[in-house]
Amino acid sequence: MTCNMIARRLSTTLKWSSFTAARASSTATASSLRFDRLREQPTQERGVFPDPSTLSFGKTFSDHMLVCDWTQSSGWEDPKIQPYANFSMPPSALVLHYGLECFEGMKAFRGSDGRVRLFRPERNVQRLLKSSRRLTLPEFDADEFLKLLTRLVQLDEAWVPAGRGYSLYIRPTHIATQPILGVGPTEASRLFVITSPVGAYYATGFKPVRLLADPKYVRAWPGGMGDTKCGGNYAPTILPQQQAAERGCQQVLWLFGDDEQVTEVGTMNLFMHWKNDDGIEELITAPLDGTILEGVTRQSVLDLARQWGEFQVTEEYFTMGQLTRALKEGRVYEMFGSGTAATVSPVGEIVYREDILSIPLELGSCGKLGNRVMDDLMVISSMNGRLLYAKVKLDHIPVLPEHLDMA
Repeated sequence: MTCNMIARRLSTTLKWSSFTAARASSTATASSLRFDRLREQPTQERGVFPDPSTLSFGKTFSDHMLVCDWTQSSGWEDPKIQPYANFSMPPSALVLHYGLECFEGMKAFRGSDGRVRLFRPERNVQRLLKSSRRLTLPEFDADEFLKLLTRLVQLDEAWVPAGRGYSLYIRPTHIATQPILGVGPTEASRLFVITSPVGAYYATGFKPVRLLADPKYVRAWPGGMGDTKCGGNYAPTILPQQQAAERGCQQVLWLFGDDEQVTEVGTMNLFMHWKNDDGIEELITAPLDGTILEGVTRQSVLDLARQWGEFQVTEEYFTMGQLTRALKEGRVYEMFGSGTAATVSPVGEIVYREDILSIPLELGSCGKLGNRVMDDLMVISSMNGRLLYAKVKLDHIPVLPEHLDMA
């Protein structure tokens, strides 16, 4: 990688930070988002929880949603938890024309003790704040928002399924709602959260995916939005995904640059366990240089691997040239994607130019390391604290409280 490329990747865009500071100054006296102002309107018609074995990802929704509205003149209005329902929005809303929106994906799990836990929620809230700042959407108090989100999950606790791999998927979203046909910072926004019970991503066990590595399409680039979770990063991937499916592939392996650096896979971060060019056993994933999404599961994999201390853990790029050479020399142990939806997704084959690259799967449907990561993360998300911390240590995994103090 050239010095100029490194500089571009690591540089920050000052105009966004200066705008954020200006907005913070101009709205210093406006109302902030506060949990103690929450208004609740419980549904009068509770939904029927489906048979967990029939759950598909993101197609069933629980009873309530959280809605927080903001205007530049008044700040944050009283947050509301209300029945899940359609929104009313002017057709001139900024989000519908210029894509001013960002979102998150996180989960709540029902533990082996029957209690509900959120998985590293502070990291998702901080990433949502980061995405909001980049899109000039208004900031909010992270702690207060997490209390509001927790209360929503508390109200719909009955919608959290039990069992390995089952969870309540939580989707916070922030959109610009000002009715204006002009490109610029919004004077109104809506921050909302909906939830969806989801089944095990792999209902019958691990299924290795086949990837299409085509340098014609690029997911992100220096100075862009690759490290934020906004819709503009996802919509352009649908066409390459369709073309991958036509070639018998389930996901796209995203490459970047003339040297074809390996960046991400589908909507997930990517890991490779190998013996590197220096002969050292290593777990490697792309670095957080502004083009890579700072995945919560990604960080969890890194934390676990570093605690094990059994091999080198590296955050830097490798290229398709390095990968193909390592495969020929028998130095690749396995590859897998990581993300909120699947947790771990083993890679079985890569379609690259005219070749089909076979990735080792020591256990048949996955590698030993990917399987180990999956098992430990399932333990973290489902067991009680003392059993959890006897095995591995990550951030605090909060148990859903019986009540929240609104004082």
